[in-house]
Amino acid sequence: MNISMTINGRKVSAEAESRTLLAYFIREEAHLTGTHVGCDSSSCGCCVVLMDGTPVKSCTVFAATADGHSIQTVEGLKQGGTLHPLQQAFTDQHGLQCGYCTPGMLMTSLALLNRNPDPTEHEIRDGLSGNLCRCTGYNNIVKAVQQAAGVMSAGSKVEAAPAADD
Repeated sequence: MNISMTINGRKVSAEAESRTLLAYFIREEAHLTGTHVGCDSSSCGCCVVLMDGTPVKSCTVFAATADGHSIQTVEGLKQGGTLHPLQQAFTDQHGLQCGYCTPGMLMTSLALLNRNPDPTEHEIRDGLSGNLCRCTGYNNIVKAVQQAAGVMSAGSKVEAAPAADD
């Protein structure tokens, strides 16, 4: 079947089997490998992308379900060579170690901050509860989201910009 969606502002169309998962469509057809697959069971969250602004675990969503929708991946966060405030905060606060969970953490955090620009520590921890990190202990991830919230609230709602050229 022909599946077509907009990924990070770029139209992507490809033939895919009806059972193709969104994570694999993104990786194989859009050639964007930042979306990681860690468990294939919706347990770890490293595959989180935003579908029309809503976080989804792309390892359990069929690509056909995303047909006609707008998808944002971690590659779409960087804007014109400048790190997104979340990416910068994860760097500043040492919010990653191995980095495998980081794309899902970033995308889940973006959705959280777009819903709640000034979350408490408890709200951040609750918002990230569907994402597992086996390395950091979460403290620096929470600090990173707090830092990004401050930077993002100083401006307006910051979303991943369409970045067809990045």
